[in-house]
Amino acid sequence: MSHSVFRYLLPVTCYLVTSSASAQQRTELTVDHIMQGPELVGTSPSQVRFSDDSRWVWFRWRRPGADTAEAAYRVPAQGGDPERVDSAAADTLYPQNGPWSLDRRLKLYVQRGDLWLFDAERAARRRLTRTPATESNPAFSPDGRTAYFVRDNNLYALALGGEAMLRQLTDIRRGTPPRPALTARDTTGQRGFLRAEQRRLFEFIRRPPPGGGFGASAPDSTAPRAIWLAENQTVGNWSVSADERWLLVGVSERATGALVQEMPVWVTASGYLETPDNRTKVGDEQATTRAAIIELATGTLRWIEHGLATPADVQPLGFSPTAGHALLSVRTKNNEERHLVVVDVPGFAQRTVDVLRDSAWVGQLSQPAGWLADGRTIWFASERTGWAHLYSVPASGGEARPITDASGRYEVRQIALSPDQARFQFHSNMTHFGEQHFYSVATDGSGLVQLTSSGGREDVVVSPDGRTLAVLHSTSNQPPELYLQASRAGARWRQVTTSTTEAFRRYQWRVPELVMVEARDGARVPARFYRPAHPNGAAVIFVHGAGYAQNAPRFWSTYYREYMFHHLLADRGYAVLDMDYRGSAGLGRDWRTAIYRFMGGLDLTDHVDGARWLVRNAGVDSSRIGIYGGSYGGFITLMGMFTTPGIFAAGAALRPVTDWAHYNHGYTSNILNEPQHDSIAYRRSSPIYHAEGLRGALLIAHGMVDDNVNFQDAVRLVQRLIELRKENWELAVYPVEPHGFRMAASWADEYKRILRLFELNLRPGLTGDR
Repeated sequence: MSHSVFRYLLPVTCYLVTSSASAQQRTELTVDHIMQGPELVGTSPSQVRFSDDSRWVWFRWRRPGADTAEAAYRVPAQGGDPERVDSAAADTLYPQNGPWSLDRRLKLYVQRGDLWLFDAERAARRRLTRTPATESNPAFSPDGRTAYFVRDNNLYALALGGEAMLRQLTDIRRGTPPRPALTARDTTGQRGFLRAEQRRLFEFIRRPPPGGGFGASAPDSTAPRAIWLAENQTVGNWSVSADERWLLVGVSERATGALVQEMPVWVTASGYLETPDNRTKVGDEQATTRAAIIELATGTLRWIEHGLATPADVQPLGFSPTAGHALLSVRTKNNEERHLVVVDVPGFAQRTVDVLRDSAWVGQLSQPAGWLADGRTIWFASERTGWAHLYSVPASGGEARPITDASGRYEVRQIALSPDQARFQFHSNMTHFGEQHFYSVATDGSGLVQLTSSGGREDVVVSPDGRTLAVLHSTSNQPPELYLQASRAGARWRQVTTSTTEAFRRYQWRVPELVMVEARDGARVPARFYRPAHPNGAAVIFVHGAGYAQNAPRFWSTYYREYMFHHLLADRGYAVLDMDYRGSAGLGRDWRTAIYRFMGGLDLTDHVDGARWLVRNAGVDSSRIGIYGGSYGGFITLMGMFTTPGIFAAGAALRPVTDWAHYNHGYTSNILNEPQHDSIAYRRSSPIYHAEGLRGALLIAHGMVDDNVNFQDAVRLVQRLIELRKENWELAVYPVEPHGFRMAASWADEYKRILRLFELNLRPGLTGDR
């Protein structure tokens, strides 16, 4: 296969495949048909929310055969037929997220930039502000009598009972503070001398005439004191102490020396090339987050210093609801340590109540933390045992106590306190690594209840009154649908939506076999296996993207186009394997961090071992195995084609990372450290350094306005392949596509090229040069 740098306009044959389903369900799969995406599959419900009175469930949906675009729907909480709400009414009535008072009587929320209050007892809502400015970050005082909110980067308090009074609590400004003004307190030194002389010399100063003398008016003692921040500092999170004396704030300091990558946009309305800013690259200067406590009466700001020997970010998590304790999370810049710190006010004594150290990096499942209702106990998630579990610890310090079974080989996710603050509600893969269900447990760890148990995956929203669950449920061959259930174990489900199209339902979509591939180090790697009814001896391995993601579970995949494409391949006789390789989600800390300092190590050998599993267990010819994937999957494809000669006869690398030193900081620095400090990790993990090893046929496909993995990645690799005089590769470019394609035509073009790559190089009698 000869190379060409740009083959975007190359004509491609449209392939048709006949399903192996029964004659009554017989349908044809084509790339064009599959790559319609939602036009074929349907659009599952999203943005599921209960009305504030718990009577209705609202959601965004596209009813098959009725809607041309997503629209707002609602259904009674006890079930029924969804009713569409016209856009004008939905714009006003669609439930907004916001905090509830501790007694669950009042709710604050922002709509169109103004602050609103919902009263559950009266089932009424009231508009609190009507201003050109935008109000945000609403919160209640612990007694529910005061609403706090942010306007123009400052904190305000609005009394909700009796005579409403608005108070500005802070006066935060950015820039250089003005020269200090003379005040009545200047009674000593040079200023005191001048003040005394003025009074001695002038009766005008001693006894000002009616109306006052110049400069004699006293400042407003009730106005907040001005607090000055640097131009590169921006206030973020806020929390007010229970006695309204103190304000805990997070302050982000923008990096001043960072170089921001521009991203050319080629097809524009103006006809001119546009180059908006995109992002920095790993290892460049990064923003820092600090925390401060402000005494509201005096405007005194006190920075909270973390005291660690290494640079760190300090994130405020909030004041205790009952006492003067502030909770902060301190994460080292290398993300190898997370400290939970309590600061007492007044006094500002600090103590660390929990430390999590990880020789690789602290994962996202170990980040959540907060206060229990007693105001004396902190809850947090941690992977301290290798699996994410819930713990509590006294704010005064002491031993942390597990709330979920710390020895359990499962993960706790999406943690929230119940409306009455007495129980935790969370999702977990407790029953099976490939499932997700909804659970409840008392804050002391007693009374664990599994509330959903249908198999597959459930994503649950709880009604404000705690009585009803709105459940998005999916299985491996059925996209998510909305169900309603009483909030108790074993309660009957009521299905609300059927989202799939008739065309989608005419095909008999497989439940892929879940197999365990034994890796060379003895690990068992979960994988989806699509077994062909009539094998042709060839196989394709798909590599999911994102690294930390899950694509071999018992629920619907976000890679649903690929799921359908794998049916097309299986119908053509290909065996297809889709692995949750090392680095994937759902399998604990050790699995997640197995790629530390070497991406393209165990994550790649898992796929090589998968290829050998196909040969041993599926009758596949070892010389006719292909590999493909996008983003991280494209990266693994390149590493497979460059570093494992003879394993993969063909590979399609879609929007791949080709050099990790050119990717973003947040993701890459966790896994590979920084390039200037760990060049070995970057060189062994970056395909561009291994391109001389290319054998087999390679397709690279990349969107030219990819704001995640920049198109520059593909261009730099192409130049490297040209200089190495490699010929068995091609590049397909998509001028208007970002990282996730938006046009069905682009999806179809890309996957026709992938299919042709495999047909020419893996099918007997059709094999091209490789």
